[in-house]
Amino acid sequence: MRTLAGKKILLGISGGIAAYKCAELTRRLIERGAQVQVVMTKAAKEFITPLTMQAVSGRPVSDSLLDPAAEASMGHIELAKWADLVLLAPATADLIARMSAGMGNDLLSTLVLATDAPVAVSPAMNQQMYLNVATQENIATLSRRNMMIWGPAAGEQACGDVGPGRMLEPMQLVEKCEQFFGPKLLAGKSVVITAGPTREAIDPVRYISNHSSGKMGFALAQAAQQLGADVTLISGPVTLPTPNGVKRINVVSAEEMHQAALANATCHDIFIGCAAVADYRPLDIATQKIKKTADKDDMQITMVKNPDIIASVASLLESRPFTVGFAAETQDVEAYALDKLQRKNLDMICANDVSIAGQGFNSDSNAITVYWQGGSKSLGNAMKTELSHAIWETISEQIA
Repeated sequence: MRTLAGKKILLGISGGIAAYKCAELTRRLIERGAQVQVVMTKAAKEFITPLTMQAVSGRPVSDSLLDPAAEASMGHIELAKWADLVLLAPATADLIARMSAGMGNDLLSTLVLATDAPVAVSPAMNQQMYLNVATQENIATLSRRNMMIWGPAAGEQACGDVGPGRMLEPMQLVEKCEQFFGPKLLAGKSVVITAGPTREAIDPVRYISNHSSGKMGFALAQAAQQLGADVTLISGPVTLPTPNGVKRINVVSAEEMHQAALANATCHDIFIGCAAVADYRPLDIATQKIKKTADKDDMQITMVKNPDIIASVASLLESRPFTVGFAAETQDVEAYALDKLQRKNLDMICANDVSIAGQGFNSDSNAITVYWQGGSKSLGNAMKTELSHAIWETISEQIA
C-alpha cells in the first residue's frame, strides 16, 4: 500500500487541539511511502511535542526561523524547495489570517511564501471562529490564490460547540493526498454547472428571487477543476469569487440562464443544474418603479412559467451530456427527488431537505442523498467543499 511512494510532504502544524491527530496522520502518510517533514509553530508545541513528531516522522522537526545552524544554509528556502506538497493541518484561524495577509513572521508562514509547491489547508477551529466573516474572507483569499481547502468537517468540538470547524480525520487527509498525487478523476472531461439564484424583474428596482447563496454550485466547480476537468460555471447573482481556473458566465434571469445552459451543454460531457431557478416570472415588467398609492392596499402580478433548464438539457437529442439535477425540498424529499429524476429524464439527482436548520441555502454545510436509476447513495452531512468531491466521485462511478 505505497500509493504515495517517494512523495515529499511538508506537514505544517499550528496551535490547535487537533494537533494531537498529526502523529497518526504522519504515521499513515509514511505507511503509504511518503516522506514527511514536520514544521511546527510555537503554539503547536503546546499541544504536541516535537519529540513525538520526530519519532513518528523519523526526521528532526523544524520549528524556528532563526535557528543559526539551519539558516547557515538558508534552511527555510531549502525546505520550501524540498516539498512536493505543503499540508497545513491543523490550520488555525491565526495561521489562515497571517497567510491571507502575506505575513512571514515565523518559519511556517515563511515557508508558505517561499514555496512553489501546491499548498493544502485543513482548517480547524471553533465553529464561531470559522463562520466569522473575517475567517471566511481569509479562506476565500487563499482559495483565489489556488490553495486547496480541505475541510473542515462539521460536528461536536472540543469546546462543546457543534458546527463546522473540525479538522478532517487523519485518514481523510491521507485520501486527499492520494487523490492529489493520483490520476485526476475528471481528467479529459468538461463540465458545465449552473449555480446561485435567478432574479425575475418586477420593475426597474424590484425583483423576485430566493435564498440560494451559490455555495454548493461553486464548491462543485472548484472540486471539478481540482479533479482535472475543464469547467464552465453559469452563475446567477452571487457575491462569491470565481474558483481558480474556472470559466464563469454571469446571468440574472432564468431565461438568460436557460440560453447560456443550452449554448454550452452540448459541448460538455457533464451538466449539473445546481442553480435555484425561479419557476415563474412576472408576465409584464413595469418600465418605471411601481409606486405605492394611498387608495390601494394590494398588488396583483400575473406570473408565467419559466423555461425548465434541466429538463431542456436532459431532452437534447444530439450531444446530450450526462445530466445531474438538484432537488431542494422541504418535505417528502425522496419521493419528490425520484419523481423529478423520472419526469425530467435525468441521469442522477442530488436531493436535500432545506427545511432543516444549518444545511442547504446560505449554509456552509449540507446533507445530500444521490439517486439514479436503480440506486442511491447517502453522502451524509458535511461541508459543501467535502460533499462536492463525494458527488463527483459518485458521478464518476456512474459514467465509468
